[in-house]
Amino acid sequence: MSTWKSFEEIEVWQLARQFCQDIFNIMQYEGLKTDFALKDQINRSSGSIMDNIAEGFGRDGTKEFVNFLSIAKGSANESRSQLHRILDRKYISDSEHKALCNKALEIANKIGGLIAYLKKSNYRGIKFR
Repeated sequence: MSTWKSFEEIEVWQLARQFCQDIFNIMQYEGLKTDFALKDQINRSSGSIMDNIAEGFGRDGTKEFVNFLSIAKGSANESRSQLHRILDRKYISDSEHKALCNKALEIANKIGGLIAYLKKSNYRGIKFR
């Protein structure tokens, strides 16, 4: 894990990127397409997951990276909450809701694991090499 040269190499960032694409796909559905506030909110929160992983990595220090990972984890949970509203408004099916919520939960859990790893490891970020 500590040999990353770019944030694109981090598995959880890759998962967050795919989740973002999955969210974009449902944003094209009738109903959600015209629910501008909810569509914008889930677009921003899902994008915030991958963006905060990238930004934290770019800060070059472990403490800052952990802080941004914590924000990314919060955004994964925020996206999951918004998916419940999207389901309640009948914009997506139960099976789509379950699959997307499971992806968001997996991402949040993997971010939590990465945070735990970084706190215990000697990884100090690029600026300390």
